[in-house]
Amino acid sequence: MAILGLSSPRPVTFAEAREVIDADGHGEPGDREHLSRVFVSPEVDGWTLVMGAWCDPCGERHAEVLRSCQELSDRYGAAQAYYFGAQDDGSAWLVAENGQVIRRYAATGEPDDASLALGTPLPCERVKLLELGLPADGDLRAASAEQVEEWTVAAFELAPEVAAFGVTPFTLGGDTKVRGTGLLAVTPDGAGPC
Repeated sequence: MAILGLSSPRPVTFAEAREVIDADGHGEPGDREHLSRVFVSPEVDGWTLVMGAWCDPCGERHAEVLRSCQELSDRYGAAQAYYFGAQDDGSAWLVAENGQVIRRYAATGEPDDASLALGTPLPCERVKLLELGLPADGDLRAASAEQVEEWTVAAFELAPEVAAFGVTPFTLGGDTKVRGTGLLAVTPDGAGPC
């Protein structure tokens, strides 16, 4: 919480956090209220999840999220950030290890998606590219318009699969090792209490 500058923590359950973060994540465009809170999970299978729109690796805070992931990975060995629009809004991922960005990719249909790409495709990206008959390195310059469209559609849904590289909310279950208490916290640019 200190590295991210989070404050005013209060204990919450996963269920309570999901409701709050889901409501915050569906704020109106331009309404910064949705960036004011995050859920900091208890330790789950050795990872701590920080969830909320404030953590979006391709949103308006993408540069800050990148720096935070680098700093967290420098301290803890690895850090990741994801966006997944479960209503066909696309996917984005950022994976950092030992202070270095391994990969950032956005497939959200926004004009600046391509400018956010860093690093080379991760193993699950390479598998999907090869399945579509595309080069594993992600170089789509020689691909047909149809192949590019197939990749775009596949990448829109890929964040949960990429996230399986670590621990995700989608994989938590009865056998997940949990240690500690989850907290709802205010982000540095947030206002007021949780």
